[in-house]
Amino acid sequence: MHPAGFPYLSLLILLPLAAVPLLFGCREAGTARRYALAMAGVELALSLGLFAEFDATSTGMQFIERHPWIPSLNLEYALGLDGLSLPFPALTALLTLAVMVASWTAVRTQVQLYLALLLLLESATLGVFCAIDLGLFFLFWELTLVPIFFLTSLWGIGPERRHAALKYTLFMLGGGIPLLFGILLLAFEHGQQMGLPMPGGLSFDYPTLLKLAPAEEPRTAAFLLLLLGFAVKAPLVPFHTWLPTVAMEGPAGLAALLTGLKLGLFGILRYALPLVPEAAQHHAWLLGFLGSVGVVYGALLALRQTNLRRLLAYSSVSHAGLVVIGLATLNPQGVQGALFQLINFPLISGGLFLLAGFLHQRLGSTDLAHVGGTARTLPRWAAFLFLFGLASMGVPGTNGFAAEHLIVIGAFIAHPGSGFAALLGVVLGAAYCLGFYRRAGFGPVSADAGQSGLDLRPRETLLMAVLAGLALWLGLAPGVVLDASRAAVEAWVYHVNQVEDAPAYADGLGSPLRYLVP
Repeated sequence: MHPAGFPYLSLLILLPLAAVPLLFGCREAGTARRYALAMAGVELALSLGLFAEFDATSTGMQFIERHPWIPSLNLEYALGLDGLSLPFPALTALLTLAVMVASWTAVRTQVQLYLALLLLLESATLGVFCAIDLGLFFLFWELTLVPIFFLTSLWGIGPERRHAALKYTLFMLGGGIPLLFGILLLAFEHGQQMGLPMPGGLSFDYPTLLKLAPAEEPRTAAFLLLLLGFAVKAPLVPFHTWLPTVAMEGPAGLAALLTGLKLGLFGILRYALPLVPEAAQHHAWLLGFLGSVGVVYGALLALRQTNLRRLLAYSSVSHAGLVVIGLATLNPQGVQGALFQLINFPLISGGLFLLAGFLHQRLGSTDLAHVGGTARTLPRWAAFLFLFGLASMGVPGTNGFAAEHLIVIGAFIAHPGSGFAALLGVVLGAAYCLGFYRRAGFGPVSADAGQSGLDLRPRETLLMAVLAGLALWLGLAPGVVLDASRAAVEAWVYHVNQVEDAPAYADGLGSPLRYLVP
C-alpha cells in the first residue's frame, strides 16, 4: 500500500460498483444522469491524484495493495501501478465521463441501466490496468464482457446489434481460453522451479513470475498462448473482424471505449513480452510481421470505406498494428512510442468515434451518401473532425506525431522491413483521412446534412474541446509522457532483452536510466 496507507486503487475500482445500486434508486432519468456524471468526475479526480503521489524515478510498482483472496491456490487481491500503467486509470475515467456526456440525449430508454453498465465496465477496465495478480487480472478481463454484451445488444444503433453483441462475446470467450492456459503454464512452472508440491507451488503474482529462471529453451507455448489471447482483443489481423461489426451496430460510446482503451495491446506490453522474455526475443519477428500486416491491411481497407464508422474501425486495426511494430522492436524508442500511442488512443480514437456518434444522431447515418458539405452545414463538427484526423495522421504539433515518430525510428533500428511498413501505414492513413474529409466536408451538400442544421451543442463542443486540447498539449509537450515513463520503459527493455546487472523491472526502486539504443 502507499506509504500514506490509503487504498487508492481499491477505491478507484470499487467506487463505481458502490454507485450502481444508488442509480436504480433515482426515479428520474435526469437525476440518474447527473449522479452518474458526478461519480465519473470523482473517479477522474481520484485517478489524477495518483500522478501527484507517483515517483517517476522508480522502476517498480507503487500504490501496492495485497490481501488474501483464495489462499489454497495462492491467489491474491493484489493491485499496483508503475510508469507503464499509471496513465490508464485517468484515461479510463476521462473517456467514461466523455461517453456519459456524449450520450446525454442519445439514450432515452432504461437510462439507469445504461449508466450502471457503463460504471461496471469502468470498474472492470480499471481492474485490468491495476491488477498485479494474474488470476485477478483474468477475472477483471472476463468481467468486461458482461456490460459490453448488454450495451451492444440493448443500445446499439444497427439492425444487427444482437448479432454484433454475440459475435464480440464469442470472440472474447475464444480468446480467453488460450490466455487462461498461458497463465496456468507460468503458474505451474513456478512450482516446478521452486520444487514445491501443487497447488502450494502455484504463483500468479506478477513480480514473482517476472523472476522465473530462464528456461533452457524459449517458453514458446506460454508466449504464443498469451499472444493469441491478447491478439483477439487488440485486435490483430486476422482476429479483427469483430471490430467493424461492433462499430457499425453498437453504440458510438462503446466503440469509443473499445478503440480508445486497447486492453489487448496493453496485455501484450504488460504480460506477454516481459513474462517470457526469452520467447519474446526469439519471436520478435512474429510480432513485427503481425504488426506490419495489420498496419498495411487495416489502412488499405480503411481507404475503401464510404462509411465513417467502418473507416474508423479499420483505422483502429491499422494503428493497433503500428503499436505492435513498436513493441516488436524491443528497444526504448519503439516501446516508448508504442506506449505513447496507447495513451493517445482514448483522445484520438475516442474523440473520432464520439464525433461519428454525434453525426449519426443528427443524420441517422454516417455514410457518404448522406454526408456532404458538413464544413458548411456543421462547421464546428467538421473542424473537430479535421483536428482529430490530423492527430490520427501524426501531423507535427499533435500527440500522434511523437508516438509515430518514435515507433518508426525504433522499427528502422530493429527491423527495417517493419519500419517501411510503418511508414507505408502512415502514408495510407493520411490518404484515407484526407480523402474522406474532402468528400464529407467539402463535397456537395447532401439533403440530410442540409436539413439537419444542428451543429454541436455547447455541451458537446466543450467535450470535444477538452479532448482536442489534451491532444494538442501532448503534441506540443510530449516530454510530459516521455519523462514520466522513461525509467519504467527502459527497465522493461532491459528485462525483456535479459541484460545482466540491469535495474529490476517492476520490483524495487531505481534511478532514471540513460536513454540508450540497445
